[in-house]
Amino acid sequence: MRKEKIAICPGSFDPMTLGHLDIIRRSCKLFDRVIVAVLDNPAKHTAFTTEEREEMIRRCTKEMPQVEIDSFHGLLAEYAHQKHAVAVVRGLRALSDFEYEFQMSLTNRNLNPDLETIFFNTTAENMFLSSSVVKQIATFGGDISKCVPQCILPDIMDRIYTGGNKE
Repeated sequence: MRKEKIAICPGSFDPMTLGHLDIIRRSCKLFDRVIVAVLDNPAKHTAFTTEEREEMIRRCTKEMPQVEIDSFHGLLAEYAHQKHAVAVVRGLRALSDFEYEFQMSLTNRNLNPDLETIFFNTTAENMFLSSSVVKQIATFGGDISKCVPQCILPDIMDRIYTGGNKE
């Protein structure tokens, strides 16, 4: 019997973008199960709680049966070991992403020698996308409809839009 191939797509997902969703969809083509793991870092100020981010991701991936939503804190390499994951999947937008991600992949591999890191290049339409950019545009009421899944657009605008005034 073949062992289930599990991958982890870690991130803050604050909020989830179409770029994140694209990487998750593509991961589903390669792995039996994809765990979308929300980083729970109490020291980091986020617009949405861990639970809210998990719930929004759940709505965005509801049509992907092999996707599981979870959260973690601590070392990714240890979390991956606990979940019996064989790979971490990360998206790369630019050369600057690669330098950081390469360092993290070597660190994770050092901590968990059985863990591989797989990099997906983003699609051209998602190259500029990041959660930070989405939040900045949303803060001032800009159109983020081409940046985030439609099912969570109202959540983001309700939470982040300030009418152009930073609070």
